[in-house]
Amino acid sequence: MTSPADGCVIGVDFGTLSGRALIVRVADGAELGSAVHPYRHGVLEAALPAHLAGREVPLAPDWALQVPDDYREVLRIAVPEAVRAAGIDPAQVIGIATDFTACTMIPTLSDGTPLNEIEALAAEPHAYVKLWKHHAAQAQADRITSLAQRRDEGWLSRYGGLISSEWQFAKGLQLLEEAPEVYARMDRWVEASDWIVWQLCGTYVRNACAAGYKGMLQDGAHPSEEFLAALEPRFAGFVRDKVDQPVGRLGDRAGQLSAEAAAWTGLPAGIAVAVGNVDAHVSAPAAQAVDHGQMVAIMGTSTCHVMSAGVLREVPGMCGAVDGGIVAGSWGYEAGQSGVGDIFAWYVDHAVPAYVQDEATAAGRSVHEHLTALAASQEVGEHGLIALDWHNGNRSILVDHELSGLVVGQTLATRPQDVYRALIEATAFGTRTIIEAFTASGVPVEELVIAGGLARNPLLMQVYADVTRLPLSVVGSEQGPALGSALHAAVAAGAYADIRAAAKAMGSVRRGVFTPDEDAALRYDVLFAEYTALHDHFGRGGTDVMHRLRGIRRDAVRRRAVAR
Repeated sequence: MTSPADGCVIGVDFGTLSGRALIVRVADGAELGSAVHPYRHGVLEAALPAHLAGREVPLAPDWALQVPDDYREVLRIAVPEAVRAAGIDPAQVIGIATDFTACTMIPTLSDGTPLNEIEALAAEPHAYVKLWKHHAAQAQADRITSLAQRRDEGWLSRYGGLISSEWQFAKGLQLLEEAPEVYARMDRWVEASDWIVWQLCGTYVRNACAAGYKGMLQDGAHPSEEFLAALEPRFAGFVRDKVDQPVGRLGDRAGQLSAEAAAWTGLPAGIAVAVGNVDAHVSAPAAQAVDHGQMVAIMGTSTCHVMSAGVLREVPGMCGAVDGGIVAGSWGYEAGQSGVGDIFAWYVDHAVPAYVQDEATAAGRSVHEHLTALAASQEVGEHGLIALDWHNGNRSILVDHELSGLVVGQTLATRPQDVYRALIEATAFGTRTIIEAFTASGVPVEELVIAGGLARNPLLMQVYADVTRLPLSVVGSEQGPALGSALHAAVAAGAYADIRAAAKAMGSVRRGVFTPDEDAALRYDVLFAEYTALHDHFGRGGTDVMHRLRGIRRDAVRRRAVAR
């Protein structure tokens, strides 16, 4: 039998579009092999396809669903492929851990069966996974916030004074109000990060990270039944009937790999399965960013900002402050931006003219690379534009997913690379807004550590360093969340006493890869002031035109659906 010190562990990172498995050596964190498997159904935003539902079922605006068996398929395909790529004997693996996007919710029966796998519910959108970026519960989130403010609920300040439509309670209330029969059939309202662990070991245990940040669990308690009844009388038993379950600490052992999951993965039955975790938070130990003052920005389709601190403070618009939410002994904070890489992808896919694609092909690079190269030659402010990075709403600090994107300053001379750079800068301004909110609240940020695929874009990284005036370190792995999960697998298997010890031995970071240029920073200060003026005007009551336009769009989509 392989000893913990000589073994390997597997971290599996379930992202927005794919899952990736990473084999890591316990002794030193060496990455031995990996595999990525795209979700068969991707993200369902326009309709449930006929092959799933029996007929095509249109989805309303702001919906984002997934199919849970796509997650199982990652275990069946990516894990064995990663083991083969690593060239190891599966018997060397002593533990497996997973992380997930959050808040991604699955309605299930009491045994964990997703409701969409019940034939009678296959055509019901509410029976499917509600992905983190499902923003159709904004009205419910607003009601939760409003009622908590009126009642002066103490837990509200732990979430920056605002509750997000992305979170567990808002999505659960939407399910109850729009599909009460599905809500009644549901036995468990499960975070995907906990469901996948349930699939691996047969034990349903909630993880402290998702429960605290997304499930509004503070000081051992959820919002009271009295509060929930005041929201909606039928919602009073939501926690007791649909949510409540033992909560496991990060790095703890949830159970052991079941025979069924061993058959899926090719791993030995009985190895340690760690308590689940959230993709952003699990990345901090991977980057050895477990000390106070280190903010980790996990940059992909969206960006999540996490950091640990020794003090509890109320930070406006944060996504939560949770005791031990990242590492034991510290308060873990979270904030985020709902759209970053998604914004750049939208622009390239839908707004870039064909001649740019031709130029990129001729130059032998992608459109993203081509636009980046063109934009990098500009002086700060040369394009004359300011953008708001709200194409997928605002997560922090306004917590309003009814807001939308904006570009100001376009003329007949504006070029595609101008807009592309303005969008990059807008996301950097959004991050600076978050950092300033933390610093002003008594939680100073001294270093920005970047994880995720966008760290490969040197223009973006330098813009972020200049805009924030912070040195940018980079996680040493291209798969930060998967490495972070592997660290937790090592702790669950008993190879390390705690996650701090595992981070020191197995984590990886390159310090100060990008440093701010003071001349550029000064010029960005001027642009940031303009960004802030637009941010406050459109996001804090100067006008509600963005909200009105979203309402007009929803009405038009409904009319078209009825006309069908």
